[in-house]
Amino acid sequence: MNHDPSRAPARRTYQVLLAGLAILVVAGAAFVLRRPLMMSAPTCLAGRWHGCFDTFNGVLFVTLAGLPVAALAVWALARGRRDTSPWRLSLAEVGMVYGTVPFLWMILMPGSGAGIVPGRVSLVPMRDLVTMGWLGIAGNLLVFAAVGFFAPMRFAALASVPRIAALGVGCSVLVETAQYVLRLDRVSSVDDVLVNTAGVVLAALASRRWWRTKPAVTEPSRSSFE
Repeated sequence: MNHDPSRAPARRTYQVLLAGLAILVVAGAAFVLRRPLMMSAPTCLAGRWHGCFDTFNGVLFVTLAGLPVAALAVWALARGRRDTSPWRLSLAEVGMVYGTVPFLWMILMPGSGAGIVPGRVSLVPMRDLVTMGWLGIAGNLLVFAAVGFFAPMRFAALASVPRIAALGVGCSVLVETAQYVLRLDRVSSVDDVLVNTAGVVLAALASRRWWRTKPAVTEPSRSSFE
């Protein structure tokens, strides 16, 4: 297979620009959220569970503080695989997990009446959307956004809007069901499912140019007698 050497510098420049943009986005988010982050920083740095992992601010601080570890995981996976797009696939795998677990942790965090208050269900569309507020809507859009953004980049079978939307619905319904069954003092709402799914689809559309359109094919080794 012939490789165009002139593409290597351009690809390297693109990777540097992409990394720089990611750093700027993270730095901007940290600046905007600096007050809640600094509120939880002393507790988290002291290694105390209460006030760190059981609060939204604490989980957010731990997530941002762990970004270097996530970057190291991407590097290790990319270095250890033989594929046509090792960096893209590694970033997609780590991104799906690292961008979703903190949100799942927060929405499955039990309320003050957990285990006492019976599960509540809201099945009327758009009724809860009015009371969510912009912060609640933004949070619900981001819950499975990492799955929507990275899953089509990793799995060719998910590289279509209907399939990624179905995945978003399934993941959201599963979480809402868990909230009800575990009696976490939360409302299992159809509006949460709708907004979660919208976040998945919007994130998927944002990464559409990098979707994996066909499964990886390993080239057979050539015989020395050819």
